[in-house]
Amino acid sequence: MTAKFSPPRTMRWLGDASGRLMLIDQTLLPEHFQEIECRTVEQVWEAIRKLRVRGAPAIGCAAAYGVVIGLQTLPENCSRAEFDTRLADVTGSLAESRPTAVNLFWALDRMRACAKRNTDLSPAEMHAALLLEAQAIEAEDREMCAAIGQHGAALIESGMGVLTHCNAGGLATAGDGTALAILFAAAVQGKQIQVYADETRPLLQGARLTTWELQQRGVPVTLICDSMAGWVMKEKRVQAVITGADRIAANGDSANKIGTYSLSLLARAHGIPFYIAAPSSTFDLNLKSGEDIPIEQRAADEITQGFGKQTAPQGTQVYNPAFDVAPAEMISAIITEKGVIQPVNEAEIRRVLHA
Repeated sequence: MTAKFSPPRTMRWLGDASGRLMLIDQTLLPEHFQEIECRTVEQVWEAIRKLRVRGAPAIGCAAAYGVVIGLQTLPENCSRAEFDTRLADVTGSLAESRPTAVNLFWALDRMRACAKRNTDLSPAEMHAALLLEAQAIEAEDREMCAAIGQHGAALIESGMGVLTHCNAGGLATAGDGTALAILFAAAVQGKQIQVYADETRPLLQGARLTTWELQQRGVPVTLICDSMAGWVMKEKRVQAVITGADRIAANGDSANKIGTYSLSLLARAHGIPFYIAAPSSTFDLNLKSGEDIPIEQRAADEITQGFGKQTAPQGTQVYNPAFDVAPAEMISAIITEKGVIQPVNEAEIRRVLHA
């Protein structure tokens, strides 16, 4: 199985520090492929909040570029104090776009740290340095994706059926993805695999995005409704489950798209290994467990009027958490760019991450 063609990049920076960010508008896929141009920090904020760009690593990269864009409004002759004040305002605003994906805060912290250690630079020089930092974050993410793919592919055998949830591919990162990077790497190695993709309600990231990516790369994929996962496991069509993550606590509890918790229980019940694939930047070792992970609550109309179609009576009460948490004890291994964490516990996490 080989790629039909090289998929387009999720994001592209054009120009120098006064340039602009191009993003694939993922809300339009798979029906329409369209890039959006971000020239203001408000446009980057909106793209993150409205899921035009999504996936923890991609959100982090986009936010880093958003910082560069946000500083473009400063006059050329501004003081360093004015520059630092604007930097604080921009990073603070972007931090409010989404609460669960820790890569967002990691990237913003890294941009602030870059400015803090370069106090001798002029505002113009600092602006250029922050662009280099954002580009480094993007390049490193591509490298991390490739490493995750290689580490994870060793766990995949030819003939396996693999279930995945939401979208943890190239659209969610700057590279080949996390969970999907493993499947792409396995396919390149010649392993014959069959992927089962959950629809991933209510926004159908699995149906719209994961199937699209796998088709581009020539990897066999079968789409199922979320509620079919248990039966597909019962029929022995699935031998492994792999998902991404948006934040991982120190003990290994892993937050991912709503429905992942249920999959971890189903996999355990059927004796199927359940894997999380994520870069080291997704770990939040300041949080002891998943109990401390903030869970984003999203608008009711994502459920009652999904994609413009009224599917529930007006006034229906809705509970719409965007994420849930798979407990560490249900996770067979966490696959990172630094290696495979197995068993999943704080000591092993810190050993593999050198943290």
